[in-house]
Amino acid sequence: MAEQVVIPGSDYPAKIRSLWAVALLPLVTLGIYFFVWYYKINKEMVSLGRARGRSRELGDSPGKSLLAVTLGALVIVPAIVSLVHTFQRIQLTQRLTKEGDVLNGWIGLILFFVVSPGLHAYMQSGLNESWHAMRGWPADPPYPATPIARAAPAAPIAPATPATPATPATPATPATPIAPAAPYAPPQPTDQTPSP
Repeated sequence: MAEQVVIPGSDYPAKIRSLWAVALLPLVTLGIYFFVWYYKINKEMVSLGRARGRSRELGDSPGKSLLAVTLGALVIVPAIVSLVHTFQRIQLTQRLTKEGDVLNGWIGLILFFVVSPGLHAYMQSGLNESWHAMRGWPADPPYPATPIARAAPAAPIAPATPATPATPATPATPATPIAPAAPYAPPQPTDQTPSP
């Protein structure tokens, strides 16, 4: 059974789900579990977006997302666009709720083409990290605007080194006097004519 986590500011809880269930139950239920899971994760992100004032980025209608991967899949493009947007919403959810790395889009793309159940488990792993991190949030407003920062370990303090005594200043060497320059005399014209 999935563990529920309260989304502060929302009445809809998030769920920490088993990655194996997300990857394998769609195969056992002929795809039905995938549609239920897809609707619920989008609903969780919509609830988080409304609670955090980020509805525009985290979506506003999980029903539209579900419609895109069901009927929109007949045209193919809407389903792919919805899947990409849901992946991006998961990345934003991670940025809002925790510090550190988010899901890698290249890994998601490879999983999409190689083994799509692995992509679903990968997406759920990102959400699970977010919901785990959200446990530390306060139940009442104000909610943190950014992920709750974890205190950095204190840097070790180096022992103080004794100050070195100042070296006495060396006396300056006396400057050598400069001899005065001779006054300027312009050259005198000479009366020399060239010889023929």
